[in-house]
Amino acid sequence: MRNLRRPFQVIRANLRVYLVMNAIVYGMLLIGMGAALINPELNTAQVASLEEDGTADLVTTLLGNVWLFTLTILANNVLRAGLLYILLPSMVVPFSGIAVFAYQAFIVGVILAPVDEGLGVAMIPHSVTVLIELQAYALLMLGVHLLGNAWLRPKTAGARNRRQGYVHGLRQVGWLGLPALALLIIGAIYEAFSIIYLLPLLGVG
Repeated sequence: MRNLRRPFQVIRANLRVYLVMNAIVYGMLLIGMGAALINPELNTAQVASLEEDGTADLVTTLLGNVWLFTLTILANNVLRAGLLYILLPSMVVPFSGIAVFAYQAFIVGVILAPVDEGLGVAMIPHSVTVLIELQAYALLMLGVHLLGNAWLRPKTAGARNRRQGYVHGLRQVGWLGLPALALLIIGAIYEAFSIIYLLPLLGVG
């Protein structure tokens, strides 16, 4: 039980930064949506790029198996968004993953913008997915902020040097990664089931 409480202790001890990370991810998503609503061509260009790189075709082929679709979503969210966009850049250049993912949140907002009636209806159930998954990324962004802070200013983390500060920061990332992973699992399951079973009931598909 003590270990289960640890991530929440880290969040509580860094509540202000945690709220800032939430403001960044959700704010950039909304800015992206607003930009696409003002200029729908932004949405058209991003959707076209998904079709050109094969992403749209991959999704279509997976719609027949909800659990395979779930695993694909989870792998993409963990390995691509979480690891490639947030964690790995920040392990090389402090805080860089925050900026990288802020841009990605903007692009997601552009793609999800309800520029027509179909997208507007689809966002009703999909908004739950967005809330869950972005919350996971906000936790990871808090983690890389703590990593960068402990790395550059080890004394603030109670470390004697930058090497110890870096290790301390990685531990913080690990603790916050636990609830982030749980949220991504929940989000992947909900997203797969909502796309396959719920959207057709709403006349979207």
